[in-house]
Amino acid sequence: MSAPSSPAVGLDQALGHWLDADLIAWPAGLLGGFAPDALDWRLHWSQDGHLDPAAAEPVPWGTCGLGFDPRGVPDAERARFPHLSQHLALRLPPTQLEHVPEMLRARLAVSVHHPSGRLLRASGLQLPGVLDRIYPAAVEAELGPVWTDGIPTLRLWAPTARGVWLLLWADDVHVPAQRVAMQRAGDGTWAVTGAPDWVGARYKFEVTVYVPYYERVLANQVTDPYSQALTVNSTYSVLVDLSDPALAPQQWLTAAPPALENPVDQVIYELHLRDFSVHDSTVPVELRGSFLAATADSDGMAHLRRLVAAGLNTVGLLPMFDNATVEEHPARRQRPPKDLLKQLPPDSPEQQRLLSAPKGRDGFNWGYDPWHYFAPEGSFASTLAAADGAGRVTECRTMIGAFHASGLRVVLDQVFNHTAHSGQDAKSVLDRIVPGYYYRLNAIGEIEDSTCCANVATEHAMAGKLMVDACRLWVKHYKVDGFRFDLMGHHSRANLEAVRAGLDALTLEADGVDGRTITMYGEGWNFGEVADNARFYQASQGQLGGTGIATFNDRLRDAVRGGSVWDADPRGQGFGSGLSGSDNGTGASGDRVTQEQRLAWYTDLVSLGLAGNLRDFRFHSLSRNGELRGAELDFGGRPAGYATEPFEIVNYVDAHDNETLFDALTLKLHPATSMADRVRQNTVCLALATLSQAPVLWHAGTDMLRSKSLDANSYNSGDWFNFLDFSMRDNGFGAGLPPEAENAERWRLYAPLLADARLKPKPEHLRAAHEAALELLRVRSSSRLFRLGSAAAIKAAVTFPVAGTWQHTPGTIVMAIEPPTQFPEDPTQFPEDPTQFPEDPTQFPEDPTQFPEDPTQFPELVEGASTGSANLGGASTGSANYVDPFAAALIVFNPTAWLVRQSLPLDFAGYQLHPAQAGGSDPVVKTCGQGADWVSVPGRTVAVFVRPTVG
Repeated sequence: MSAPSSPAVGLDQALGHWLDADLIAWPAGLLGGFAPDALDWRLHWSQDGHLDPAAAEPVPWGTCGLGFDPRGVPDAERARFPHLSQHLALRLPPTQLEHVPEMLRARLAVSVHHPSGRLLRASGLQLPGVLDRIYPAAVEAELGPVWTDGIPTLRLWAPTARGVWLLLWADDVHVPAQRVAMQRAGDGTWAVTGAPDWVGARYKFEVTVYVPYYERVLANQVTDPYSQALTVNSTYSVLVDLSDPALAPQQWLTAAPPALENPVDQVIYELHLRDFSVHDSTVPVELRGSFLAATADSDGMAHLRRLVAAGLNTVGLLPMFDNATVEEHPARRQRPPKDLLKQLPPDSPEQQRLLSAPKGRDGFNWGYDPWHYFAPEGSFASTLAAADGAGRVTECRTMIGAFHASGLRVVLDQVFNHTAHSGQDAKSVLDRIVPGYYYRLNAIGEIEDSTCCANVATEHAMAGKLMVDACRLWVKHYKVDGFRFDLMGHHSRANLEAVRAGLDALTLEADGVDGRTITMYGEGWNFGEVADNARFYQASQGQLGGTGIATFNDRLRDAVRGGSVWDADPRGQGFGSGLSGSDNGTGASGDRVTQEQRLAWYTDLVSLGLAGNLRDFRFHSLSRNGELRGAELDFGGRPAGYATEPFEIVNYVDAHDNETLFDALTLKLHPATSMADRVRQNTVCLALATLSQAPVLWHAGTDMLRSKSLDANSYNSGDWFNFLDFSMRDNGFGAGLPPEAENAERWRLYAPLLADARLKPKPEHLRAAHEAALELLRVRSSSRLFRLGSAAAIKAAVTFPVAGTWQHTPGTIVMAIEPPTQFPEDPTQFPEDPTQFPEDPTQFPEDPTQFPEDPTQFPELVEGASTGSANLGGASTGSANYVDPFAAALIVFNPTAWLVRQSLPLDFAGYQLHPAQAGGSDPVVKTCGQGADWVSVPGRTVAVFVRPTVG
């Protein structure tokens, strides 16, 4: 029965907030000018869903008066809900408190009446606050399936439910389910204990609950939000025991990932699992696009092994938990007409038109559409049978074991900020169990969607618990090594600290893993309804100091590429894309004065990023013409430098989002720029992230000029536009105009570029770019100088000696790294760990100034051979008497088109070109010149000079 339609009766909204058993908060501005203490306030609850707050008493539903509390919302509640600080406080009478749990299972409303009895306003209530207060013990409950001696117990948190039943199918889901009543506990959970023969059974929960969206009580049949396995397309949960030895591949049990001696050692290759193999002809057809592709002796695995040998140590996988988008049944997927697509012109709109299948039906999607957080995605299973039940568990573990055996840590992309569906949608789970609890609501009770979909409110205790529990499960039961958190700024710092504490509590003895080794990083963007700490203290840039949790550094990214990823015209140039004297002629970078000012600012941002983006790092600012701290440099109205330690950021110049680096350079460089010079510019841009003092991330394929045909958002663009070719024959450029939905406004810019044959690289260009990228990794991994590891060490060792002097050449950066020969008396200054600059002296000749012409004589330096716990591609800190091969380094970043002869205000005697470059594949860098106080570096070149350690 629906509520009356009077404007005063807004029962389709939820303006009030029930915060504690005796406390309701109400917006102060909805009283029509009346004083709140002069009004009559009432709470209503109805078990059958019928309410009419305008009705005269007696009424057939529960009702009681509320008292206005002039003290307002208490400080404790303001701390929990800052956005409610100015709300009015209403109090329930003590006699009603014992009935609160029963009320919460009913339809609820607060009404406000004039003393005459006239109704002024009525509305529903938002309940997360009170549910967290009266069911605090629920955060300790073990939810989902828990096995004890082979017997499962299933537990679901559903505090507002009137009844919960387990629906169980032994195998055939087309026969009636076994219906088992679950028992309510005082913490709001419902549980049932089964039998050993339940293993492999399909199940759902039937939750009888009042649903505000429909204003009635419904019996919702839902999968388990803690499902650990699922049937095809996630229609049923499947009971599996993750500790069953039958689900544990041998290599997964025994292969150890490389250990990180310091978080700054992390070098991440960000990869979509389907991209990795779906185009790889060296992978068996039946394994392409699947977990098991990592087990093949393929071009892709060979490519990763080359990167590992040079210094890569981590693969970061885009979401591989169960998503709500991709079709998991292979026979139901639509396959692209590749033969036809290949015949079309490179600037044609026809490719994207032919590929406009319904979302996910082609087998592709990035996967940022969460459905079940605790189970692997079924579309990555190698067969239909493997997607059904425990098979996907075993195959996912097999993949992780294969990556570990190849010397790679495995980081998973987690998306706890939203789910794909909510409300009563068929793919909604959380909201059909506890309606209105798991999602962040706006002022009238509607779900916020600033993330793109229904925003999960992880500030609520049980949503935060889900986040912690899922991360712990992936570490304990899958042995993953880290997490990337999507839109992490939509979580609180407390959320991330809870995850960190939950992981740290995992031990080798009890859990088979050391949770303290798990790395955490994410997108610390500040936007939406939570922006500027409106709802909580966010896990955003500059607010995670001391946690060891990193955020992506968009300062360096934007400065290197030019402009912002949100610019209407993407052709604005940056430090690494031609702003320094190679105008692309589009006018997107402004006039000459604007370009000079922007170049000075970009140079500052890049320099700061190279030094770890530290808030307290002091350097000479070209844009401010004086010395300042990182936090004093502006970035869009916020401090540019915000990290307290270098491992609190991740430097990068491209990622899965936005255009690839090659595509960005295609847009920003002058079209007449030769492909050889584009390869060099690509390397310069990569170097600006890779040779920084922070962890670094590369988008998969950026080392070989990967293109997505200028697609700015390829999340649903299919295999065709997300092309990745480890044979290095084709980089994907010229696959047609990218999908209209995300790119149409830029087609006029894209078409002439895609049609320009000069902009399509040949295989030799891809190979050259890859070799140059390998050399960057070899340099980084060769010495602790390039990974000092602490803010104190960086502040003591890193300078930009020509910045602000007459010697400086605009558009270039000279970075010097020279640790003091004696540690200061104050150990907090530098470094905390005096074993920070080690290297195995057995790898170098007795006279370290004598380097062989053949760089392969230094396997640790050039090939980075070992990936064990003592060595991540080169520089080990495992021994206190270990001596770093280099006492100092000087890096010249020259993205300009011309040779630069740079005077140096330091003694350059004893420096020489780094062996990885001196013996590398690039003939141009070998032409660098040097003298006692100068160095010359060709255009579009990064040159690394080192002074070997003596003695």
